[in-house]
Amino acid sequence: MPIRLIVGLGNPGPEYEQTRHNAGFWLVDNLANSLPGTRLQRETRFNALLAKTRIAGQEVWLLEPQTFMNRSGQSVGALARFYKIAPDEVLVVHDELDLAPGVAKMKKGGSAGGHNGLKDITAALGTQDYWRLRLGIGHPRALASQQAVADFVLHRPRKEEQSLIEEAIEKSLRIVPLVCEGKFDAATMQLHTN
Repeated sequence: MPIRLIVGLGNPGPEYEQTRHNAGFWLVDNLANSLPGTRLQRETRFNALLAKTRIAGQEVWLLEPQTFMNRSGQSVGALARFYKIAPDEVLVVHDELDLAPGVAKMKKGGSAGGHNGLKDITAALGTQDYWRLRLGIGHPRALASQQAVADFVLHRPRKEEQSLIEEAIEKSLRIVPLVCEGKFDAATMQLHTN
């Protein structure tokens, strides 16, 4: 099944805009900006920023929930039900503590790994069987920081981490047309080997 819904996770509001937890928003913003005539607009019935676009000849929704991270499932579940989008047609883009900055990985299913946005989406969709595009932000432990995880994700990345995260986003954007055509093996191979 091709991807029909790409969800970027983050927290709304200017105070969160540059924080690590908003890496999913960053990718969807970049994607929307790269597609002619595609603008994310507030859609109150889904409590989200939303755009309908075409990628690789497919009709695709871009969604940024405006509910705060731990309630992301409200927007995702409502839109998926309304447009009859199956869980395996959903790609959720999110920050990933267990990957170093600059690393991006794609997988289908699996646990939320402590990510409250994913937990809420899993509850809303009734399954873990949706696609995830994981953008590495590093872990405070791996970066020799004593910072608590909750504090870490709500702070800006250091300059060198930011440029690595942006590289991972660029690399990820190149595989979006493949996932929108349902070519997951090719997309995964390209993402994981470059």
